[in-house]
Formats: sequence, structure tokens, C-alpha cells
Amino acid sequence: MVSRCHDSPNCAGNRAAPSLLAPKPALTVLLAGLFSFGSASAADSEGYVELVELFQAFRTMTGATGDDYGALPVVDPAMIEAEAVALGEFQARLRAIEPSDWTIPEQVDYHLVRAEMNGLEFRHRVTRPWFRDPGTYSDIVYFLGEFHGMPPDDESQGLPFGNEAAGIRTILNALPNFFSQARINLADVAAIPGDLALLSARDLRNGDADFAAMLADAPAGDPQLLDAIGAARQAASEFLVWLESNSDRMVAPAGVGRENYDWLLKNVYLFPYSWEQLSTIVELEDNRVITFQRLEANRNRALPNIRPVQSQQEYRQSVAEAIDDLMNFIRDENIFSMPDYLTPDDYFGSWHGFDNPWPEQHDYFFNFSHREPRMEEAHEMVGHHFDALRGQYDTHPIRRGWRPYKIATARTEGIAFALEELLMHAGYLDDRTPRAREIAYEQAAFRTVRALSDIYMHDNQWSLQDAMAYSVANAPHGELLDDSPHLWFEMATTLRGVGHHMLMVVGKVQFMKLFRDRAQQLGDEFELQAFMDEFFESGLIPISLIRWEMTGMDDEMKTLLQ
Repeated sequence: MVSRCHDSPNCAGNRAAPSLLAPKPALTVLLAGLFSFGSASAADSEGYVELVELFQAFRTMTGATGDDYGALPVVDPAMIEAEAVALGEFQARLRAIEPSDWTIPEQVDYHLVRAEMNGLEFRHRVTRPWFRDPGTYSDIVYFLGEFHGMPPDDESQGLPFGNEAAGIRTILNALPNFFSQARINLADVAAIPGDLALLSARDLRNGDADFAAMLADAPAGDPQLLDAIGAARQAASEFLVWLESNSDRMVAPAGVGRENYDWLLKNVYLFPYSWEQLSTIVELEDNRVITFQRLEANRNRALPNIRPVQSQQEYRQSVAEAIDDLMNFIRDENIFSMPDYLTPDDYFGSWHGFDNPWPEQHDYFFNFSHREPRMEEAHEMVGHHFDALRGQYDTHPIRRGWRPYKIATARTEGIAFALEELLMHAGYLDDRTPRAREIAYEQAAFRTVRALSDIYMHDNQWSLQDAMAYSVANAPHGELLDDSPHLWFEMATTLRGVGHHMLMVVGKVQFMKLFRDRAQQLGDEFELQAFMDEFFESGLIPISLIRWEMTGMDDEMKTLLQ
């Protein structure tokens, strides 16, 4: 089963999937020794060593209730409360560290740690997914469907979950108790948003077919496995019945509200903008891309339309050519440095699912990539895949790796989105039909539509259905989105992951602001490759911090710290 989950934080290009078998330390053990670190001595580089130790201890603690891809989250109320108490202690220790005399890079690291603790605070204080979002529990059904269909291997014991077979067995056995706890945690049904319940119920209904497929694929000689799948399916079905029977009482607003959104922007995403400023930025960007798309269409009106590929073989060939062109273009035009490890080797086949049968109906994004794949490859390969590879070579004690709570989404999704259009202006479509430029703006317009849905749903001006109707009416070729799995997925992503699609669009705007500021600052000494290399070397961190570090301009930081 291959998921075309473009722009999702769980996509292969955006976030690696950790093993289901990865050890998860017990929170009680962690808390017992959590505060054994003493205060840093005067010789500890003015407290920076203490910051690193504090961050590492915090990461260890949150690993006990983290958001591992496909793993069961911790939903025991006692452990959730223990994490909240521990968070307060960590935040107090961080406030006791005074970074004002540190170098800018060291202060950047301090604010990264601060943002991460604030992200967990927002989770406990505002979204409270264990008690407000049924999707916290139905997610596992979706992920079981994702893992089902992986090719079997020697360790799979007949269950087609590949290397994760043992972990899947463990999860299946745990699901009856897991869904029982769900009904306990969600007992205050009036606090549950109806739109989140709707999304959860839809996933559970779709997931029943995945359970049926698991039963069909499981070996008949393994009665324990068959029983585990059957019990898990029954538990999920009973949870769905509970959701549906209580749906009319689930009346809480789904959006976090403007005040909470503003707090999140300033304290977690480190955005120097308010909700009102963001809504203006996104609306102006939407105006721009729609206008440019229509101008391109008018200019190209006498040209033939691009013929979409008609088979997996054609698609594979078109993607291979696009990747070769992109790699050569980046090298030839000195866009950024290309160390030997930046290759498409582990990306080409895994992302595109070329070994799957050619479906009768494709999802929305294929409308673009089947006509011209270069924009998608700029986003997914040059953006996300290369970011992931850079992260593997990053040894920084605080900046390396993936950041939780969408702290770096504006950076990761923003640059991936920006590359689609900015590389076009740099020339990577010059040898293609001019119709390709229309597609670049069509893709951009779908992203601005999603960002507007994000902004207005979380301000509780739009419901989920309002946002979906707006997307169908305003996205290019919106009729292909109508009630599509792709649209449901994208709306769930941004309603449950506050700000996800807004971060993509405004991250692109932030990158262009940084580009402009650095070019003006350096004047004739500005070089694109040097700028891009310095940008990438900063790590997967908020662009406001990258701008401060690269330019020394502190105006945005002053806004954030007011």
C-alpha cells in the first residue's frame, strides 16, 4: 500500500518512520532521575553545556510519550499528567539559564529548546489530543493499513508487514485495551470537536477493510495471529459505534482559536507575525499565484496541452528524466553545493510506487506530476529527500534531526514549496513546453487554498465542510478534489496539526524575505550558491532563527521576545 501523502509530516520525504520495536523508556524511571543534573559551573561556557544537557534530558523524557510513526501513543492519564509536571520543571530550569551574552548561534539553540518545550506545553494546555481528539486512537488503524502490504521477508512469519511483523503483533494484541482506554479518556464528549470525531470515524470505517485484508493474508496455521487481528478489528468497530452514538453531543469547536493560534505562532513556530498578518500574507500570495497562472495560460493559449503519461512505464521514465535534469541543473547553475551523499538513490523507487499496478483513478496531485513531474521532484527530492540526507550527516547536539511540534515545518515545507517556483525562475523549465509553467502555479494555488483553510478553520470561522467546499471551488481542477481521499487527508492534516499548510506558504515567503535581506546586505558580493549552502547548513530550524544567525538582524527576534 503506497500512500501519496504529499506534504504530510508523516511522508517518507518529510519524516522517517522509526521502528515499531524501538524501546520506549518508562516515564516513571525517567522522572526518578530526571533532575540529577546539577547547575552548570562557571567554567561551562557560560551555561551552554547546561543547555545541551537539559535538552538531552528533555528529549529522553518526551521519548516516553512521543509521536512515533505507527506506534501506540501513551494514553495513560497518570503518565500524561506526570509528563506535564516534568515539563514545568524543565521550563523552570530553562528560564534559570541566561543566554543574553552568548553568541548568536548559541542563543539560537536556546530558543530552539524553548520552542520545543513550548510545543509540548501547547499540546498539554490547548490541543489535549488524548482527551479531545478521537483520531489519537483511530490513527493506529490508518497506520496498520499503511504497513500492511509491505513485502514479507524472513522475519515476517507469514504476515506481510516486513521487518515490522513482530511490532505489528504486539500492537494488535494491545488494541482492545487501547480502545477501552480511549472511551475513558474521551468521556467528556462535549469537549470533543465534531469535526475531529467525523475524521476519526471516517478512518475507522475505511480501516475495517484493512483488517479484512489482514485476516485474508494471515496464515491459516497461525490461530493466535488470526485471533489478534479479529479482536483488534472488533475493538476498533466498537469504538466506531461509540463515536457514532455520541456524535450529536460532540459540539466543541475544532479550531484552537485566534488567541491560542497567536501564542503558538510566537512561542513554538517562532513566527514574528500574528494571525491577522498571516491571513493577509496568505491571501496576497493566493492572489499572486492565481494571477500568474492565468497570465501563463493566456500566453500559452495557442499551444497544445501537455499529454499526461498513460502507464507506470511512461511515468517511471518521465520521473527519471526529471531527476536527471534537476541534478544536472543544480550542478551546472551553481544553485547549491552537491556533496556525494546528495543522491536520489534511496528515493526514486520508494516514493513513487512504480511497482504497483496502474490505478484506474489517480489522486489529485497526479494531475500535475503526470503532465510535468519536475515540480514534484523539486519539492519531494530536492526539498525533503535532500533535507533528510543532510540531517543524517548533522552532528550538532541540538539542531540535528527532526523537530517535533512542527517547529521546523516552515523551514522544511517552505523551502520544498519554494523550490517548485524559484527553480523555475532560475531556469529549470526553460527547455520544457511553456505549459509547464502553468502547472507550477496550479500546484502553488492548491497550497494557498489549503493554507487559507488552515487559517480560517483554526479561527473557527470555517468548519471542516466549509474548508473542503472552498478547496473544491477554488483549487485548480477542483472537481478532482470533490470528496476525494486526498482532500480528506489534507484537511485532516491541517485541522489536527495546527498551522501545517499555513507554515508551508508563509515559510516560502520567509525564505524569500531572507533571500532579499541577505542579497541587499552583501550587494555585489552576494552569491547564490554560498547563500544556499549557508542556509542549508543552519539545520532544520525556524527561518526567523536562520535569518538572525545569517544576517545578524534582530528585528524579528525583538518582536518574538516582547
